[in-house]
Amino acid sequence: MKALFVSNDPDIFDPESAVHARMREYAARLGELHIVSPAGADAREFTDGPLHLYPIHTFRFLRRRALAKRTRELVLRHSINLVSAQDPFEQGMAALEAVEGTDAKLHVQVHTDFLSPWFTKNGNWRSAQVRMPTLNRVRRRYADTVLPQAEGIRVVSERVRASLIARYAGRIVEPAVIPVEVPAVIPPPVPLPAHSFTFALITIGRLEPEKRIEDILEALALVVPKYPTVGLFIVGDGRERRALEKLVRAKALGKNVIFLGARRDAWGLLQSAQVFIQASAYEGYGRTLVEAALAKVPIITTDVGIVGEVFKGYEDVLAVPVADPTALSLSIVGVIEDQGTRVNLPIAAETAARDHLRAQGNIPERVVADLERIA
Repeated sequence: MKALFVSNDPDIFDPESAVHARMREYAARLGELHIVSPAGADAREFTDGPLHLYPIHTFRFLRRRALAKRTRELVLRHSINLVSAQDPFEQGMAALEAVEGTDAKLHVQVHTDFLSPWFTKNGNWRSAQVRMPTLNRVRRRYADTVLPQAEGIRVVSERVRASLIARYAGRIVEPAVIPVEVPAVIPPPVPLPAHSFTFALITIGRLEPEKRIEDILEALALVVPKYPTVGLFIVGDGRERRALEKLVRAKALGKNVIFLGARRDAWGLLQSAQVFIQASAYEGYGRTLVEAALAKVPIITTDVGIVGEVFKGYEDVLAVPVADPTALSLSIVGVIEDQGTRVNLPIAAETAARDHLRAQGNIPERVVADLERIA
């Protein structure tokens, strides 16, 4: 089978990255896999056995047209059987334009809960206003065009599947629920950098508006007056970093927050913290939740992604509404003050995570089988 992925992950071009290794595995199972993706200026076209990579170097506003043009060239040159778009937005539109008038089938992956109201909502009276990209409204319209024309759809959670069925009813094919692959074997712990915290929280993710790190900082500001040596490690980088650093200064949290930037050993660092906390506005899946559960760390999270599907609130994790710093702060205090919560939540969450991973089986095999079924 000859497949082509329209991706938006520049790490694919890094031979040392986990995503490159995953693509090599897909290529070996499919027989031949071509991937077109935006990439950094230093990325070059190259072949790694059955895996063929093609970087797109162009301005963001020209990217969709460049992706579509390059994809179509490859579809015709290599007689591609199936084109899979990594999202139903810009990549989905490019893939749709590329397969029109050819024999290639269109497959679309949905990794984002783009039908959540928080995909476009900035905040509420309880929270900071975090400006979501205006482009997200356009992306919903893209999805409305792409998904009804796809001959196969993969979603990563039941939450996303249910939202698609509610919106599109009989206008789309039945989505296949195939979650994100998470290794069952965790890496060894990595010590946190030197700090003076007696109770360390950690959050991990891109510093982008949808992660709502602002809500964690607002919650921490409510906790610190009672517990002044509670601290937060922020692992990740992104466009919001400067604004978050400014908020740390405004809230006088300079002694309680440490930015670590992007780290490849984030899973190891997580194991050295007392609590994993996330305040995402929406998640398609929530891989870091599974990683935190396998690391046996108590979890505080907003009700997003696989919360409710894999992890039950107040049984496996402490789940709170989106954009509610007060609820986050109460959960932090609850974990600090209640030893039973600190002990029992991680046990229940690890059990739920391992049951989930066993039930999902071999993810690459399932992804390839789904693609072959459509092609």
